[in-house]
Amino acid sequence: MMDPADRQQLQQIIDGLSEGVILIEPDQTITYANEAALALHGVSRLKDLGCDVTAYRKNFVPRYRNHHPPGAAHSPVERVVAGEAFRDVVVEVAPASAEKPRWVHRIRSLVINDAQGLPDCLVLIIHDETERYEAEERFERAFAANPAPAAICRLADLRFARVNEGFCQFTGYAQEDVVGRSIYEVDVLRNAERRELAVECLKAGRTIPQMEAWLQVPSDAERWVIVSGQPIEMPGDEPCMLFTFADLEARHRAEEALRHSQERFTKAFELSPVPTALGEHESFRLLEVNRAFVDTFGFAAEAVHGRSPGEIGLWADPSLQQSFERALKRKGSVRGFEGRLRTEAGAERDVIISAETVTLARESRVLCTMQDITERVRSETELVRAIEAAMTDATWFSRGVLEKLATLRGGPRVQALPNGLASLTGREREILALVGNGGTDAEIGEALSLARYTVRNHVAALYRKLGVSRRSALVVLARQHVLSSTGPRQQRKRRKSGSSEP
Repeated sequence: MMDPADRQQLQQIIDGLSEGVILIEPDQTITYANEAALALHGVSRLKDLGCDVTAYRKNFVPRYRNHHPPGAAHSPVERVVAGEAFRDVVVEVAPASAEKPRWVHRIRSLVINDAQGLPDCLVLIIHDETERYEAEERFERAFAANPAPAAICRLADLRFARVNEGFCQFTGYAQEDVVGRSIYEVDVLRNAERRELAVECLKAGRTIPQMEAWLQVPSDAERWVIVSGQPIEMPGDEPCMLFTFADLEARHRAEEALRHSQERFTKAFELSPVPTALGEHESFRLLEVNRAFVDTFGFAAEAVHGRSPGEIGLWADPSLQQSFERALKRKGSVRGFEGRLRTEAGAERDVIISAETVTLARESRVLCTMQDITERVRSETELVRAIEAAMTDATWFSRGVLEKLATLRGGPRVQALPNGLASLTGREREILALVGNGGTDAEIGEALSLARYTVRNHVAALYRKLGVSRRSALVVLARQHVLSSTGPRQQRKRRKSGSSEP
């Protein structure tokens, strides 16, 4: 038997330990437990722990978690009483009245023999592993429930130890297809953009930074992913690497679609027969111009790149430029803006400009088309001049021809402006009738014995009251509403012959 003094000294040493220690006699009597051991069982007195092994088993129910003989029903207490030495046995312990385990203990045994080599004192040394196992259980639950694909690889042999359901759903693998296989068989770093660095970090147990890679999967040829690795320790302090994945397939498809869209835009932009330019939204600096722009205005594409229309002198009228830019900034788009642009050689071109704010590569841009209407405007101007010349003496035109000429010259709007007729004076109606018969200001003044400037003042009043701006429009109104059968030439003839007919 151990000397009482030695036993007391042993108990004093045990009291200073942070580990729980229980002393058991060969006859299965529990003789001592330090405060740490009592706290690990949720009691404060030795008798609450149990006076012997049988009482202990009635008060507390241990369940093995690892390292117990297959089929063995003996608890660690019973095993140490039998003189068995063991290390790192993990058990879940619960009070007999509790339904679930409350603590997790890691236990090792120590047998102190007397001089004859017989067991003299049996010792259970207990470490509290509750927090650690709770944390591991939380990790296991989170790992399993996490929808993001994840896999755990042992660093010792580079074989997969776990994969979660998210990984299986993402790849199409079953767990048994991956667990136990090496990282070279299920290569999660295939075609990684920095594969050499990733493999080096994996072998050294260091963090693998995020990088893009192709993940080979049975459900598809390959999946575009972002993969990263984080060193972790699994139960048993086994070093592992936690791989996590982010699916890039949707982004990759979107980028491919965007690339094709940009290619189509570039081709349409370049092949458009209408001069087209792409510029910055705020400064209007030109970024790209198409071939039609170069051919029409003579500016080389590299000569205008990064320069504003004002810097290259594109606008012939700065006031129109300011009006166009204000409208574009205010509304975001402009349709059918008539302007005049200048070529590199200095020639001016009449154009119709349309612009739209667009987003390209996440940048706000202005897409502008310029339809050259110079020849059309020139043709219209020449037509109007010809009509003006023809209508200088319009007395010989039929009413229908005169109305068509007036419409070509001034537009059809004069047809809807007879309302001012009611406000005309008698003299103004008389002058309007003479204008309708093709009389000039001099002829009307002679017919009515009025000075030429007086006739001009009356004609100006007719313009204002009837809302027209051309003499041809007065002719049409007169012939439609105040047509006189007697023109100034007829009146002159009657005066010469002495006729008094009205």
